[in-house]
Amino acid sequence: MNWTETEPIISIKDLHKSFGSLEVLKGISMDVMKGEVVCVIGPSGSGKSTLIRCINALNDINSGSIKVEGQEVHDPKLNKLELRKKVGMVFQQYNLFPHRTALQNIMMAPVKVLKQNPEDVRERAINLMTRVNLTGKEDSYPGELSGGQQQRVAIARSLAMNPRVMLFDEVTAALDPETVKDVLITIKDLAEDGMTCILVTHEMGFAREVADCIYFTDRGIIVEYGPPSTFFSDAKDPRTKEFLSQIL
Repeated sequence: MNWTETEPIISIKDLHKSFGSLEVLKGISMDVMKGEVVCVIGPSGSGKSTLIRCINALNDINSGSIKVEGQEVHDPKLNKLELRKKVGMVFQQYNLFPHRTALQNIMMAPVKVLKQNPEDVRERAINLMTRVNLTGKEDSYPGELSGGQQQRVAIARSLAMNPRVMLFDEVTAALDPETVKDVLITIKDLAEDGMTCILVTHEMGFAREVADCIYFTDRGIIVEYGPPSTFFSDAKDPRTKEFLSQIL
C-alpha cells in the first residue's frame, strides 16, 4: 500500500448500499484530497449519513470500493480499529459517558484502546480542550455542559486519536441556534489547520464559507457537485436548484 499525497486520501468508486430491499446509495463516486473540506448536502433520506458511515466501516457495503490512504475499507482482513484511528467521526448525538468528566471522556480511547501513557494523553487532552475553546471545563461532567460544549468535547475526543480524516454527521442538528456557531467555529479552525473534513450539514452559510467542494445528493446519487463559488450561484440540475431555493 504505497499511498502518496498526490492521490486522493479518500477515494469512493461506484458505491452501492442497501438496507434490505431499500437501495440507499446507488453508485456514489467521489475523491477527496488531503486537507480538503467537503460538504455533503441534500434532503433527508438522500443517503448522506449512510455514505459517511460507510467510509469508516460503521455500515458495510453491497458493492463498489472505498479507499482511505489507498487501503480498501471493506477488505475483510482490514482491522477496523486501525481504520478508525485514521478516520475520526463525530455524530449528531454526542455519546459522551455521563459519569466521566470532559477530560476523562477525551482521554478514554487513547489510554484504553491505544494503551498510551495516561500522563502524555492527559497533556494532549488538555491541549485539545483549549483547541476547542473549553479551557476551564476539564472537570465538568457532560450534564453540566451545554449541547454545544458537549459536541465540542466529542470533537476533541475524536481528535485525541490523531485521525487523518474527520467525518461530521449533522453535528449541529440537535443544537440550539446560539451554540451552533461555536461548534462551526471549531470545525472551521480544524479545516484551516489542514484537517481533511467531510461534513453532512444543513448549514449552508458555513458550507459556502468553508467547503472546497459541495456535493448535492438526492435519492442515493450525487446529482451535482462543485466549489461553493459556482455551486450556489450557478447550479445546473433542476433538483439542485429546487433544493437550494427551499433552504437559502
